[in-house]
Amino acid sequence: MPFDPAAFREEIGTILNAHAQAFGVPQDRHALLRRQIADRDALHARGTWPGHVTTSAFILDPAGRRILLIHHRSLGRWLQPGGHYEPPDDLPGSALREAVEETGLHGLVIDPWHERTGLPVDIDSHRIPARPERNEPEHWHHDIRYVVRATEPGALRPDLREVHGAAWRDVADLEAIAPQALRNMRRLGLAHP
Repeated sequence: MPFDPAAFREEIGTILNAHAQAFGVPQDRHALLRRQIADRDALHARGTWPGHVTTSAFILDPAGRRILLIHHRSLGRWLQPGGHYEPPDDLPGSALREAVEETGLHGLVIDPWHERTGLPVDIDSHRIPARPERNEPEHWHHDIRYVVRATEPGALRPDLREVHGAAWRDVADLEAIAPQALRNMRRLGLAHP
């Protein structure tokens, strides 16, 4: 089945509205993304400016007390695994693909909460610095975020072309990276403490 950019925009708008209602997010928090939806921008395409959709995965251990983070090569920070959405993936599948690619860890599954609700745990639009070597201006990533569970222990094999390393950290470390996502996960009982 061919990818339909208009249907994808509609899906993002529906998810954005449902997420805002579920988590009490003010409309202006995602003003740029809403404008890009209204302007019929190709949100699925990496070369769409001023922003495009990405997905990321908060990889938690079964108890929800530890999180697997990667040290991002180009941004020089510890972050959750993630990257550009690639059609025709579904959004949770995109986040799961990025998680496996960047950590090398197998036995990862989308948390059942997402299947029950159809919602991401967080949506965050953030600026990405310009990368002249790739002809990319400063732009925005509209990051659709999912909780992923590590169901079995395994060796980490991070993709060293993209990351400097991967490590299990205390879930509280997410406070400095994605505080709203951490609050949402705690509120839902997905992460502890």
